[in-house]
Amino acid sequence: MYEEFFGFKELPFNVTPDPRFLYRSVSHRDALAYVTYGVFQRKGFIAMTGEVGVGKTTIVGAFIDLFEPSLEVAFVFSTRFPFDQLLFLICKDFGLEADGLNKAQMLLLLNEFLIRQNEDNRNAVLIIDEAQNLSPDVLEELRMLSNLETRDRKLLQIMLVGQPELETLLNMNELRQLRQRIPGICRISMLDREDVESYIRYRLDVAGRRGNAVHFTSDSFDEVFHYSSGIPRLINILCDRVLLVAYVANTRVVDGRLVREGIRELESPGMSSGKHRAAKPRA
Repeated sequence: MYEEFFGFKELPFNVTPDPRFLYRSVSHRDALAYVTYGVFQRKGFIAMTGEVGVGKTTIVGAFIDLFEPSLEVAFVFSTRFPFDQLLFLICKDFGLEADGLNKAQMLLLLNEFLIRQNEDNRNAVLIIDEAQNLSPDVLEELRMLSNLETRDRKLLQIMLVGQPELETLLNMNELRQLRQRIPGICRISMLDREDVESYIRYRLDVAGRRGNAVHFTSDSFDEVFHYSSGIPRLINILCDRVLLVAYVANTRVVDGRLVREGIRELESPGMSSGKHRAAKPRA
C-alpha cells in the first residue's frame, strides 16, 4: 500500500522468514555459524533455542539458502505426534514413498536413502521446528535414529529448533544420553537498542529504500525498542503499522510520536484502522 510512496521495491517489514532480510547481529551470526559447524562436522545433533519471534526460522532458512546444493533437507513442523507418525512425515519430506509401511520398513527405507545421499556427497539434514513440544519418548527415538551412520560419520544431522522450554526438556535426567550428544545449545538473544536501529535500517535498505525517502528519528528507534524488547517479529509488526501511519499523514519522517500512534493502533486496532482506511495522503 505504501511501497510507492516511500520508494520501496517490496515491503520491508513482512513477518515471513525471508533469509534475505536476516540481520546478522552478533547472536544471529553466532547461531548461523553454530548450525553450519554442527551440520558439516556431522555432529549428529544440534539444538537452537530462542524466544518466539527472535529469528530462529529465518536463520534456518539462511543456512539452507547458503548451502542448498550440498544438502538434502526434511523440515518437520508438526511435533505433537508419536514417533511412528513423525517418522512417516520425515520420510515424506525427504520425498520417500512410505505409505503403508510399518516402523521397521520406514527405518530401512530411510537408511537406504541416507546411504545414497552420503555416496553422492550430500548432507541429509532433518530440521524439527517447535521441538519443545516433542515428548521425551519421541526424543529418545530420535536419538536412536541418529545411530544411522558409517564408520566415520553420521548419515543424518538432526537440528532441534525451539523455544527456551526445549533446554529444560533436554536437561531431563531421562534424556541425558541425548543431551551428551549435543555439542552445546545455541541460544539466540534479543536485539539491544543499537541493534534495533541497525535492524530497521538494514531492512529498509534491502527493501530498496532510495536515499532519504523515509527517515526514522533517534526517538523513534527508542520507542520501537521499548515496545518490542528487541524481538524482530514485534519490530516488524510495529514498523509496518508505523509506515502506514506515516503514509496516511503524508510524511516521510518517522518520529517517536508516530511510533506511539502505531502502538496505540496495534493495541486497539478496531478504533483506528477504519480511520486509516478512509484517509488518503495528500498529493
